[in-house]
Amino acid sequence: MIYLTEKIGEEKITNQLLKIYSLLFEKYKDQHWWPADTKFEVIVGAVLTQFISWRNVVKAIDNIKERNLLDVYKMHECDIELIKEMIRPAGFFNRKSVVLKSVIAFLIEEYDGDIDKMFYTSLEVLREKLLMVKGIGPETADSILLYAGSKRIFVVDAYTIRIFTRLGFLKGDEKYHQVQQFFMNNLPTEVDLYNQYHALIVKLGSECCYGKKPKCDNCVLKDLGCTL
Repeated sequence: MIYLTEKIGEEKITNQLLKIYSLLFEKYKDQHWWPADTKFEVIVGAVLTQFISWRNVVKAIDNIKERNLLDVYKMHECDIELIKEMIRPAGFFNRKSVVLKSVIAFLIEEYDGDIDKMFYTSLEVLREKLLMVKGIGPETADSILLYAGSKRIFVVDAYTIRIFTRLGFLKGDEKYHQVQQFFMNNLPTEVDLYNQYHALIVKLGSECCYGKKPKCDNCVLKDLGCTL
């Protein structure tokens, strides 16, 4: 699966991953991710950020805040047409409104709307439950678990796969869980590290490593032997 591990060994892989982290952190600093006032806001943001840039998510969340509806119970009672109107800036608002309703219904039905109670559930059990919620895939579930629940889980996205394939750590055809396991097997098991590392990957990806023509001249990792 991860062919560099076989070539140079897990200890060196760990050192290389931590070196990459250090280079990214030195350049981009603390990303203060996830930017939200409450755990519920993180959950809403995790749903809305699917397939769209964060700046559009901010507009959608601001719309919800302006109506004083950023609350589990208020949004549970909220008409879905109003939710569609508020989250329109985040795109795919028909689909995302249904997903939001499903997530909120899950919170109400399983945990009486108590998010702290939800996060008392073990990582393995809660992750399995979240993945059963309509519209919640691994990346969204793991974002909720890591950023809202401070659970020890590494989030993988398209930037992660693209960057680390170009660096030679991945072949590019791995499944989500395989890439996730690669990072979790080769990094210290620390919530703060998982949090910051993924945020820094997103920052690098959005600035330099998107599309078929990355901006390698501006990339802090350009001397590590990237292969396009």
